[in-house]
Amino acid sequence: MGQSQCEQILSYLKAGNSITSWGAFTLFHITRISGRIYDLKKAGHKIIKEMVHNPETRTRYAKYSLTI
Repeated sequence: MGQSQCEQILSYLKAGNSITSWGAFTLFHITRISGRIYDLKKAGHKIIKEMVHNPETRTRYAKYSLTI
């Protein structure tokens, strides 16, 4: 049996990585990372959200990582 979506994201973050919605989709086929981040925070994990601005495309997106 495979890992749950929360377990996949948490393992990835614990390895020192950060993740965006696009990264979650391409790596784990997770389409709504904000919901999984909410679940992880509710379970007591310290996750921070950084808003990133891409001037080329004039878009903003969230990047999630674990606090130390």
